[in-house]
Amino acid sequence: MSLQAYQRTAVSAESPRETEYRLFAQVTLALMEAAKKDPMDIGGRIDALDWNRRVWNFLGDDCAHPDNKLPQELRAAIISLAIWVGKHTSAVIRRQEEIEPLIDVNRIIMQGLSGNGGAGAGAPGGHAGASGAVAA
Repeated sequence: MSLQAYQRTAVSAESPRETEYRLFAQVTLALMEAAKKDPMDIGGRIDALDWNRRVWNFLGDDCAHPDNKLPQELRAAIISLAIWVGKHTSAVIRRQEEIEPLIDVNRIIMQGLSGNGGAGAGAPGGHAGASGAVAA
């Protein structure tokens, strides 16, 4: 089996929670690498910051969708986090804030996804399957 075929099989066998964990791990690693760069080098940091913001925008949009099956309180919390991530990211780009709080939030979400210390409700996927695993 080729490496690509193996990777496709591995990804298709993942649960939504595992897929989200992998996504958060990748974007958080990118943020950690960006944090090592000079804050004045916004060009070297922007891709990771934008990727993280897009992930959170998707999660917020998914939770706002009427077909999302997560509890309303949890959906509201995820939407609030998505809004905070957007605002904090803009402040990082303007060099008014640090990247580390974005990394910390992602790590907390990863803990919840892994079942280590998360206060997840165990609810199965949301509308697009993405936000549901964040809660679980």
